[in-house]
Amino acid sequence: MNDRAALELLLAHGPLSRTRIGRLTGLSKPTASQLLARLEAAGLVIATGTASGRPGPNAQLYALNAAAAHVAGLDVTPDRIRAAVADLAGEVAGTFELPTPGRAGRVVDQVTRALDGAVRAAGLETSHIHRLVIATPGAFDPHTGALRYASHLPGWHSPTLLDELAAALPMPVEYENDVNLAAVAEQRLGAARGHEDFVLLWNEDGLGAALVLGGRLHRGWTGGAGEVGFLPVTGHPLVRQVTRVNSGGYQELAGVQVVPVLAAELGIEAPEPAEESSAYGAEVAAAVALLSRAAARPEGAHLKLLRSYATALATGLASLVAVLDPEIVVLSGAVIGAGGEPLHELLTAELADLAPSRPRLVTGEVRELPVLRGALESALAATRDEVFDTTRR
Repeated sequence: MNDRAALELLLAHGPLSRTRIGRLTGLSKPTASQLLARLEAAGLVIATGTASGRPGPNAQLYALNAAAAHVAGLDVTPDRIRAAVADLAGEVAGTFELPTPGRAGRVVDQVTRALDGAVRAAGLETSHIHRLVIATPGAFDPHTGALRYASHLPGWHSPTLLDELAAALPMPVEYENDVNLAAVAEQRLGAARGHEDFVLLWNEDGLGAALVLGGRLHRGWTGGAGEVGFLPVTGHPLVRQVTRVNSGGYQELAGVQVVPVLAAELGIEAPEPAEESSAYGAEVAAAVALLSRAAARPEGAHLKLLRSYATALATGLASLVAVLDPEIVVLSGAVIGAGGEPLHELLTAELADLAPSRPRLVTGEVRELPVLRGALESALAATRDEVFDTTRR
């Protein structure tokens, strides 16, 4: 317990002296010295520099050995696989992107190529990776191993896929829904820190939600908790055979494809997408461009566009709030983010009218590749549990 407490302190604070570690842990100097010697011998702590500026001899500083373990994360979409490798301190050491537009291909080859690219960029070998977390749309059913709720992801529906990946990858592998991992990133690094009950509403390629209850992700019986795009919504035609058409009432009401339609009805011409929108598909780029311009000048037709879209988003979100009563709702994804503060304010007002409780709406703070960051954070949490448990050594 003392070893882990010291490692957690080094992770949180950076380099610390023996005296400082002793004070923060409540340990005596001899016990702190023994602890540091033990961790240094285990390769988990390294001596790094000295603390100066005080009377007497300079104190030796100790730091977490970030190179003691590395993890990897993959963010899988129909168009590309993004991969990253991070060290034990969470610093990204290498990244790689593998385009996969419209290609079913062989998933095992795509995954290994993406992972190998990030590993090489980090100057490592695959054998150095302690754990891999793969983010996908939908979820792998824990009872059957089949990918559900993601018919738009080509090549990922083979009943033997997980066995094939396990045989090809030499490290432990976990699979998680992409929106769930965006919530993990916000819970550990962003707007949801310190909150035990929250919903993350995501809108990018599709509408989705992550549900965190009592501090833990709620996945549901088949892994489909949070697949709110399939949610029937009041005042909108029912979508039947939702898994076959890969859509539902809320997706049809407030999905990314709705923004250009609403804009056209208001006589708003579609602007040219910004250069940074090249990271998204055409639909997302168009919606981001329209909402960004409307947020920059929220008046006239632009204000009507924002208000209409806020109403659409609030209609489905109100159902989630009525059932879950979360403390906060984190708004994430490129499309919602493009609406900025004007959309945020309109959505807050609409939800206050439609929902029985009034959770605080907050904007996601993890803006750069939140799904991939969440995959790394998930892998790091499990790896630190293993590495910091010095009783295993």
